[in-house]
Amino acid sequence: MKDIIVASNNKHKIEEIQNILREFPVRVIGLKEAGIDADIEENGETFIDNAYIKAKGIYDLLEDKENFWVLSDDSGLSVEALNGEPGVYSARYAGKHGDDKANNEKLLSVMQEIKDKGRAAKFVCAMVLIVNEQLSIKVQGEVKGVITEEYRGKGGFGYDPLFYVEKFNKTFGELSNDEKNSISHRGEALELLKKEMRKIKLEE
Repeated sequence: MKDIIVASNNKHKIEEIQNILREFPVRVIGLKEAGIDADIEENGETFIDNAYIKAKGIYDLLEDKENFWVLSDDSGLSVEALNGEPGVYSARYAGKHGDDKANNEKLLSVMQEIKDKGRAAKFVCAMVLIVNEQLSIKVQGEVKGVITEEYRGKGGFGYDPLFYVEKFNKTFGELSNDEKNSISHRGEALELLKKEMRKIKLEE
């Protein structure tokens, strides 16, 4: 059985990945469980770049590369009229990493004069699974939506209260967890990852 090390300590994310990959003879663990304490600088230009940089950084730290794979993801918001911004800077769009309120306020401000179709956007999740030195699986999931002109809903995090999806006539901030998971960019990326993993012969 292989161990997949998820380049994260986010318990919710690790549990979600465990659940979705349960058909495979693998054990999914986080960095803490793997005994890894590392801060990899993600300085790529795309989500895929950053996911690979993080995965490769962790993979290179492993002494036993034979029995471990490394999975990393990078996600964020891409707005059409802003040429893909905030993109890889989604979490630190307003300057401070993880300040959701400031990031949302900046997005509303820069889009103040943009109307209708110009407000089209998508949430993107890129995933990279490093199997060995020769094989890396790269996938990207997306969900399309529109940036609202005001906050709607108090659920979720990040840009969720501003990201409207027509299918549910709600923002991500108004969706239930089940509704959000049914169309999420991470969920789609994981489904694409599963398709690629099925091509690899895994020993029980």
